[in-house]
Amino acid sequence: MASLSDAQEQPARQLWDQVNDVHAGMLGISGLDMHMQPMAPHADPTTNTIWFYTKIDADIVRAIKPGSRAHFCVIGKDHDYHACLAGVIEVRPDPAKIEEYWSSIIAAWYDGGKKDPRLTMLALHVDDAEIWVSTGNKLKFGWEIAKANLDDDKMPDVGIKRHLRFA
Repeated sequence: MASLSDAQEQPARQLWDQVNDVHAGMLGISGLDMHMQPMAPHADPTTNTIWFYTKIDADIVRAIKPGSRAHFCVIGKDHDYHACLAGVIEVRPDPAKIEEYWSSIIAAWYDGGKKDPRLTMLALHVDDAEIWVSTGNKLKFGWEIAKANLDDDKMPDVGIKRHLRFA
């Protein structure tokens, strides 16, 4: 369950924890008439980078040009955390990152294992993000909705929105 206090006090740490806790999010290249697609993230908070395994002939790989920007959206497992991360994306088949994040799940997608000639990686260098954290407490949610319905000037207070910038 996402913590409202963490969203206030440690939003960046909470963001990276949430990204690393999901199996997949939606990745899309900015400015293209192309749908976002599900991708499994491997976050490196020390460099504000999210790594994705993919194949060199994937549509998303062909769409990436130097300086391309992308968005990656995640929804926490308990549906009380939402985030949209943005930054420059590049195709970068880094052998050290391939090794670092490799697992039996990833291996199932590549016949040649880590040496599969179609294997590559994408690196999303996150420089901007917005997070929305809501209360997981159904009683509090119901109370806030009831109060808002009784007072036309009152909006329900069910969460926090934060904007984050990364260097």
